[in-house]
Amino acid sequence: MTPQEPIPHWPGELITLDRGHQVYVRSTPEKTGEPALFVHGLAGSSRNWTDLIDLLRPRLACAALDLPGFGDSPPRPDHRYSIAALAQTVEALIEKQADEKQANQVHLIASSLGGAGAVKIAATRPDLIKTLTLISPALPDPRPHLDQVHFAVISLPGVGPRVLRKYDALPPRSRVADVIATCFADPARFPQQRFAAEVAELAQRDTLDHATAALIGTIRTLTADFFRKGRHTAWRDAARITAPTLVIYGSQDRVVDPRQAGRAARAFPNSKIVVLPRTGHLAHMEHPAQVAAEITAMLDATAVKTREFPLTPAG
Repeated sequence: MTPQEPIPHWPGELITLDRGHQVYVRSTPEKTGEPALFVHGLAGSSRNWTDLIDLLRPRLACAALDLPGFGDSPPRPDHRYSIAALAQTVEALIEKQADEKQANQVHLIASSLGGAGAVKIAATRPDLIKTLTLISPALPDPRPHLDQVHFAVISLPGVGPRVLRKYDALPPRSRVADVIATCFADPARFPQQRFAAEVAELAQRDTLDHATAALIGTIRTLTADFFRKGRHTAWRDAARITAPTLVIYGSQDRVVDPRQAGRAARAFPNSKIVVLPRTGHLAHMEHPAQVAAEITAMLDATAVKTREFPLTPAG
């Protein structure tokens, strides 16, 4: 039996935010459902969400952005790659789409690095978020692991560019295969038809002047965030989130330790925590049907609560 042909990636366009800041956004043709925005992880793109979006439409009017400096989005005009800057960009897009669709809130769905920014938005702008889904969010982990060591080395001034130049000298095919092997529990689940397209995208990205700066800048901010202490940590932000929250981990994630599920259960007040078996770092790509089922269950539960306890003005 031949494997099913993967669906094409959703069409997209450059959208202008404030002060000439542009982001590339892919979206589904249906605009009737409740708005949902998808935010990818480090070195990812809006293409990461294609299959999950297909399973959630038309209930949700889905849009996925390329973060500044990644995918088809140019860098921010100020060339900032901090978690705060990432959150600022996503927040501006939510507000712009809210004005256009006359919908005050979105279902925010984010992975890895995008999850770190989504936590900040949900904590500081609860008026914008209806539900929050985090897939292997890149939140600080006191347990040392290999990625922290790699990130710390790349963050060193003068060292990071040299390390990345050596890595970039490898053929694009080898680098794409390496990412899939790292982020999937079972690399064979990555569609072969998409592999060639990802290789071509990476080869094209190698020609962009901002590609290395975007990667190093983001890694530096993640490294700083991992070691930040005090009231501005991401885990403190998590405790302030009021929106219904779903946090999904992969039991065989090599990037974000799935043992963080216990801390997430204690930190997020209104949450469900799921650890998917035989799953790596990109659950939404490796097992989109399971992730869609969990999100749908949260949407159903949220809709029931809204009907049972409608919001009314205080007396």
